[in-house]
Amino acid sequence: MRRAWELLKVQLKASALLALQYRLDFALDLVIGLFWTVSAVLPLFIVYGGTAKQGVPGWAFGETLVVVACFITLQAVIDGAISPSLTSVLDHVRKGTFDFVLLKPHDAQLLVSTARFQFWRAAGLVHAAIVFGLAFRELGRGPTTTGVVTAAVLLLMATALLYSLWLLIVSVSFFAVKVDNLSNLFASLFDAARWPKTVFRGVFRVVFTFVIPLVVMTTFPAEALLGRLSWASLLGAIAGTLAFVLAARLVWLLSLRRYTSAGG
Repeated sequence: MRRAWELLKVQLKASALLALQYRLDFALDLVIGLFWTVSAVLPLFIVYGGTAKQGVPGWAFGETLVVVACFITLQAVIDGAISPSLTSVLDHVRKGTFDFVLLKPHDAQLLVSTARFQFWRAAGLVHAAIVFGLAFRELGRGPTTTGVVTAAVLLLMATALLYSLWLLIVSVSFFAVKVDNLSNLFASLFDAARWPKTVFRGVFRVVFTFVIPLVVMTTFPAEALLGRLSWASLLGAIAGTLAFVLAARLVWLLSLRRYTSAGG
């Protein structure tokens, strides 16, 4: 654990120095991030017509805002930490430079998972906090302490789920080099996570709960904050997250055996 922490500090420092080299780009990206947040919230005003009387079945305007805030939080995590690091695996495998990763005295998964961070995306967490505030102002009440703690745990599990799904995607690159379309497809599917679970019906509810658990990632933390998440859902989310993390690790290790190096 100590070596892992030391590696993380080195990788964070390197990413920070890289970001400071292009300060104008950093500032522009912050502005773009703000516009992205506005675009994530704007559809709600269209669906609800600016009121809490219509829109998503079973979800008032303020309640849906809580789901969107969870979505913005996770999108910041994806764009700031998960995607920049793990997508570098695609380039390594394509160019045959993954050998340099394997030769280093650290776990390869840890190395590629901390390869790069985009710190300006942390602004998305601030935007999410603002949306959370607007949501509970609309509701006229705040979350309970238990709700906040449970939601925080669920958001951490959602991060683990997102990381595991991305790791599964990049693991495919060891078998089929061009998987860019697959990662783009997942990014497009994740946009659906901004909506509460009642939007999904039939087979889509099953897929987005158990196969690509978007409902677990955003609706469950929102329900925890709103004080209506059942214990069965919480325990199911924990079990499902552990299963995804274990499966991603096993697939990664099997994929490494597939890699034959640049000279293989």
